[in-house]
Amino acid sequence: MDPSLIVIVVVVAALAFDFTNGFHDTANAMATSIATGALKPKVAVAISAVLNLAGAFLSIEVAKTISGGIVDDTKVTPVIVFAGLVGAIIWNLLTWLFGLPSSSSHALFGGLIGATWIASGADAVHFGSVVSKILIPAVASPLVAGLVAAVGTFLVYKITASVRQDVVGKTFKTAQALSASLVSLAHGTNDAQKTMGVITLTLISSGSLAAGSAPPLWVILTAGTAIAAGTYLGGWRIIQTMGKKITEIQTPQGFAAETSAAVTILASSHLGFALSTTHVCSGGIIGSGVGRKLAEVRWGVAGRMALAWLCTLPAAAVVGAIAAEVSSSGSIGTVLVGVAGVIVALVIYLWSRRNPVTAANVNQSSPAEPVAASA
Repeated sequence: MDPSLIVIVVVVAALAFDFTNGFHDTANAMATSIATGALKPKVAVAISAVLNLAGAFLSIEVAKTISGGIVDDTKVTPVIVFAGLVGAIIWNLLTWLFGLPSSSSHALFGGLIGATWIASGADAVHFGSVVSKILIPAVASPLVAGLVAAVGTFLVYKITASVRQDVVGKTFKTAQALSASLVSLAHGTNDAQKTMGVITLTLISSGSLAAGSAPPLWVILTAGTAIAAGTYLGGWRIIQTMGKKITEIQTPQGFAAETSAAVTILASSHLGFALSTTHVCSGGIIGSGVGRKLAEVRWGVAGRMALAWLCTLPAAAVVGAIAAEVSSSGSIGTVLVGVAGVIVALVIYLWSRRNPVTAANVNQSSPAEPVAASA
């Protein structure tokens, strides 16, 4: 396959991943605001889309981590990147189908690691960076966000205990709209960067950019636009899970969860940590449930989410590795991988139409999960 053509194919695949990242992760910013009624569903996703686009221009530290941090860019080819993206996209779509808020970031990392390992060997993967900039933040970030949200929720209810509930509700609806917007902006500074990093890695591996180059302006613009478009589509299945199935959320809880998540994400973006915004926001929601007296956290749902988190990186790595192995046979192999990816995506979409979740029914709870009261 012509080298310039494969670069174009990879860029398109990267933007497709970015699009799935957008609708997969809309819930991170807006699930609690939609659940509490602080924002109407369509308004929420529109605000989130605009702020994701704006956030894409605020930082490139995470993009640098992707383009030269986790794999050796001198041993990566555009075909390898393409194979990794296929693994990430398929996992994103599968978890979206089941309404599981898994990490798009870890799907991307897993796909790239698996494809690179198979194609170029284990020494092409920077395992030290994988541990320090991916795995450690993956464990620490939801715990930090959850702890901050739990303490914040407890303090909010303590401080407002003597205030009329209608006043509290109205005040925190406004505050929650602002905190949700901050999460959307933070999401753009972290998640849009990942696709920028992938495209930059492709351009470096094809010789179009020098090693260590920052993302060009057109890369920043297209990546930001793709994630914004996906965000506006609205990942209603995952919004329903995070907004209604983990815990019943009141506006003070939503504010605490979103604020803790935004602070954690922005700090990590500044440090170049490519953390999972899904892990952070889910941790914040669980923490807000723990922090409110007599609140109920559905630990069964939380457990299934945690299992999906554990499976994401290795599962995407396996798919990426298989795609890389098939693609290594030449142009025909690359075409087969692309066609197979499109077919799988189409099947998943058609399957989702059997039980659609939309803006109209996103706040309708499914049959109740067993719950456990938390202090």
